[in-house]
Amino acid sequence: MITLTHVGKQYGRIHTALADVSFHIDAGEFIFLTGPSGAGKSTLLKLLFREQVPSTGEIRVAGHRLASMPDKEIAVLRRKMGVVFQDFKLIRTMTVFENVAFVLKILGVSHAEQKQRTFRALKMVGLQHKLASYPMQLSGGEQQRVAIARALVNDPLVLVADEPTGNLDPDLAQEIMTLFERINGQGTTVLVATHDRNLIQRMRKRLIGLDHGRVAFDYPAATSTVVLGPPAEASRPVDGPRL
Repeated sequence: MITLTHVGKQYGRIHTALADVSFHIDAGEFIFLTGPSGAGKSTLLKLLFREQVPSTGEIRVAGHRLASMPDKEIAVLRRKMGVVFQDFKLIRTMTVFENVAFVLKILGVSHAEQKQRTFRALKMVGLQHKLASYPMQLSGGEQQRVAIARALVNDPLVLVADEPTGNLDPDLAQEIMTLFERINGQGTTVLVATHDRNLIQRMRKRLIGLDHGRVAFDYPAATSTVVLGPPAEASRPVDGPRL
């Protein structure tokens, strides 16, 4: 589903955001991506939905080769992906319904189908009763759910989320992750960038860690013991990640 092969991203001559990043994600996996601020997480996500292109290496997502992708194929790629941003990126002058239906409208989906699919996406996140509300009338958790509904309305193969719980309290954060698990259970590949070590420890998903633009660790799901630090020696068993 997602493969990165020796991917690097350079800004100018002196700033290296990513260096020699390689990993593979199978269809239907749930992955956490973690690492300190400046490790390259947001850059990596931008490369995945082709907001940016890598300086070196190759990225494949859902059968598309992103580094050499013609501009006309970008829209095709993004129809297969849903993206959730930390700051929601909702349009304040649009209702909840209009925000979620916006993607479908751009794609030329009929109004009748827009209504059906938008209501279904809002029902999935428990906000079908808020479709006539405006973003500023909603709580932070509700705004995040609208952003998730917008990402899901086109039935994506891949859901990418950048710090989706960063502005939420622990209970709301857990609700959002439970929703992501349900989406993943329906077959969608989910990749979540997060600093939230409590969520990572509770959910026991595969964990990829970045540090200074490189893959620092890649731990499988259901690690038996999670500690906040990688093994000091390569010969020691992997106990858990540094967050």
